[in-house]
Amino acid sequence: MTAMTTPHHQVATATARMRGIVDGLVDASVWSMTSAEAASTLVELTKLEAQVVEIRARVARHADELQVGTETGATSTATWLAHQARLTRSAAAGVVHLGYDLDTHDVVRDALAAGDLRPEQAQVILRSVKELPADLDPDLVIRAEKHLVDAAAEHDAKTLRVLGRRLLEVVAPDLADQHEADLLEKEEAKAAQAMRLTMTDDGHGKTHARFTLPTVQAAMLKKMLLAIAAPKHQAATHGPGVERRPGPERMGRAFAELIERISAKDLPKVGGTDATIVVHIDLDVLTSKLEKAGILDTGEPISPSQVRRLACTARILPVVLNGKSEVLDVGRAKRFFTKAQLIALGIRDKGCVAEECDWPPWMCHAHHWQRFADDGPTALNNGGLLCPRHHTGAHDPTYETTHQPDGTVTFHRRP
Repeated sequence: MTAMTTPHHQVATATARMRGIVDGLVDASVWSMTSAEAASTLVELTKLEAQVVEIRARVARHADELQVGTETGATSTATWLAHQARLTRSAAAGVVHLGYDLDTHDVVRDALAAGDLRPEQAQVILRSVKELPADLDPDLVIRAEKHLVDAAAEHDAKTLRVLGRRLLEVVAPDLADQHEADLLEKEEAKAAQAMRLTMTDDGHGKTHARFTLPTVQAAMLKKMLLAIAAPKHQAATHGPGVERRPGPERMGRAFAELIERISAKDLPKVGGTDATIVVHIDLDVLTSKLEKAGILDTGEPISPSQVRRLACTARILPVVLNGKSEVLDVGRAKRFFTKAQLIALGIRDKGCVAEECDWPPWMCHAHHWQRFADDGPTALNNGGLLCPRHHTGAHDPTYETTHQPDGTVTFHRRP
């Protein structure tokens, strides 16, 4: 034991004895245990684990009151425990906090100490009780705590979390609806702030993503994916033999299919054009005469067969080189660049043409080099893509625009 020679307190003595007993079981074989004995032992070990968690939390609270670790310069008991036991800082802090929580919730503490409550159940009950209105009658709080502890005999932590949301229906029905509405409002506000999406291309044809969504939108997404991945749908589209419960692989395929199903007309415009993937491909490749990769306007290469497959489903806009094309120069007929011109500019410029700017084409504006007001035509040779910042600079009379031989432009403040 840390910084201890001979234990004297009964908890310290019992802990040393338990360690000694367990040390003696390291090499004990369990192969000869009967099925019934293995089952009962597993349950008893689970109860023992809960009892140890309660004792550890109780000692951790006492250690914090004694400011254990200050003599070695630790900033807190949790920090000291994290270092000594090689726990993460958050895990060590959780041990100390549990000790304080159990000290003020006797019903939970007694159930955990008896091994009748699992640690994760205890955490859920404590959290649910803390979320009750602060001005609730203390007797009602104790009643709510007992209700969840009794329910823990039949339900796991996940179900207890659901029951905990409706605690007031049991102890104070007249307050339940408003309380739950307040909780949901707070959760939804936090969820809206926590939304995240990161996507990383691994360079080998795969993109890995992680996201955090509010529960409502996640439920919508899950239902959409299950509709595509459902056994009946799979059997109808791929034939019998695939009527199995959707797993991660099928859900991933469903996600890819969902993306392909979304129509560009249902999406907002990006850079003046539909949010449609554009593929650069030779006409001979598209007609299966050659095998050459296509290039997305986002820069990623795709196989010829993938291009042809997408072209068949009309989910891409193929820009066919050496084939029939749309009119790209409209002269003075229109003030703004057409969709076809914007796509052509994106293919040619590949993004903002300002030197050292990395903004992609779909986030840029089409700019007339010779102003339309000065008789500049709406044509490719008089246009270029600029990001919003550089587009503003192009119209700022205090800056001079210089066209470089490589097709880029630079901006310098006029003297």
